[in-house]
Amino acid sequence: MFLANIFSSFSWWLILPLAILILAIRDLLQNRHTIQHNFPVVGHIRYMLEKIGPELRQYIVANNREELPFNRGERAWVYASSKKENNLQGFGSDQDFNTAGYIFIKHAMLGHKLADNHPNLKDPSAVPCSKTIGEYHKRKRPYKPYSVVNISGMSYGSLSAKAVESLNKGALKFGCYHNTGEGSLSPYHKYGSDVIVNIGTAYFGVRDDDGKFSMEKLIKMTTDNPFVKALELKLSQGAKPGKGGMLPAAKITKEIAEIRHIPLGKDAISPAFHSEFSTIPEMVNFIESMANQTGLPVGIKSAVGKLEMWEELAQYMVKTGKGPDFITIDGGEGGTGAAPHAFADHVSLPFNYGFTKVYKIFQKYELADKIVFIGSGKLGFPEKAMMAFAMGCDLINVAREAMMSIGCIQAQVCHTNRCPAGVATSSPWLQAGIDPTLKSERFYNYVKTLNKEILEITHACGYEHPCQMTMQDVDMVMGDNNKTQSLATTFGYNKTIVPFEGVDKLLKSPYLGGGKAQVN
Repeated sequence: MFLANIFSSFSWWLILPLAILILAIRDLLQNRHTIQHNFPVVGHIRYMLEKIGPELRQYIVANNREELPFNRGERAWVYASSKKENNLQGFGSDQDFNTAGYIFIKHAMLGHKLADNHPNLKDPSAVPCSKTIGEYHKRKRPYKPYSVVNISGMSYGSLSAKAVESLNKGALKFGCYHNTGEGSLSPYHKYGSDVIVNIGTAYFGVRDDDGKFSMEKLIKMTTDNPFVKALELKLSQGAKPGKGGMLPAAKITKEIAEIRHIPLGKDAISPAFHSEFSTIPEMVNFIESMANQTGLPVGIKSAVGKLEMWEELAQYMVKTGKGPDFITIDGGEGGTGAAPHAFADHVSLPFNYGFTKVYKIFQKYELADKIVFIGSGKLGFPEKAMMAFAMGCDLINVAREAMMSIGCIQAQVCHTNRCPAGVATSSPWLQAGIDPTLKSERFYNYVKTLNKEILEITHACGYEHPCQMTMQDVDMVMGDNNKTQSLATTFGYNKTIVPFEGVDKLLKSPYLGGGKAQVN
């Protein structure tokens, strides 16, 4: 009996390490859960804590709406949507309806009923842009995005190769475009989706040996890659406007250095400002030169601060008939890029204030219906997207929401090269847990769900397309006085009406992107 007890005790000590070893091997060999692959065994603790997280926060830490930059309720919606799980909520809302800035979308008593042959009955997520980029300035290759929701600029280098690949393949499947970010066009942007090439102050990918802009390289890039549909000249970004981007040397691989045409072993620091222009007329000339040489529409991306130069740009466009084909307004809420505390928290206006101020300027000069307006800054949720459309956005770009759809857990270590989910790192080990086949499907599910819910709210409001939303259709809470008022009253304008002839007409445009064009 004594020996049996010893043997029994010994066997348990043997079984436990063996079980842990087997679990570790299983974690290393699977790619479905990145955290478990990158951190065998202990990675299971993260999922266990996530599962009981709502209870822990409810009684000990915080509720579902208190976390920033994205609270648990928002993240849970993205995760569930990307995995095709139940993204509904029960037992009413847990929001505080009296919070200043809270929005209410006003539905119609009788919503918009689709005709029997309406294309959205077949595809309830098909929402093309109501405008065509480059049409007003008569570019050689105008472009109508297939989706009103698209991927914002996130560079290869800032994001891992497998993350970029996952997003691009998911974008291809759905039909939305993929903005390269200022890190230029990489092999991982070339799986077939529509691409908008972002050109920043360092001119990565289209620069010569001295770091100056090379038109010859830009022409070759756009000629060799016909899926490039437009160019975006980046003036600034919400995370750090007026300060150049920086990719730490630790994140720069040989491949990234070759793509960007930069040296290895040094931080890649973008200048704060462009060397090709320093005035509004010079910038417009640069835009026109790129458009004429490539045939592509060219737009600008910027955060918003002082308004004098926006006024000057609008005046110059009226005077010359030249200028950007689209304007992307990036909110000061920040993004994936690392930034000094003061820049991230206090420099540039949040999206709501920045966008409305710029839009009113272009509306004053009767340009609002001629330019495609793109909004960016935590808009990747149905209600926030609808608010943006009501304000005058024609498209929205999503960045961090897209990252969450492929596994980002909001660790907020994007700048350290230690992203535990493998999304924002160049570490081969950490990104090895990302399976692009699975993750691309999850981004596809997310963007499809977002477009579908945008359409559902649109129909509830009595419209066929979100471009028909007006500033009177959304109310905003004013705070302690317990009153609400329309966006029109809050921001002091009514958006310019966008010409719209029906979704079926948009889907038949010869300029429709996403591989969906149907010539009449």
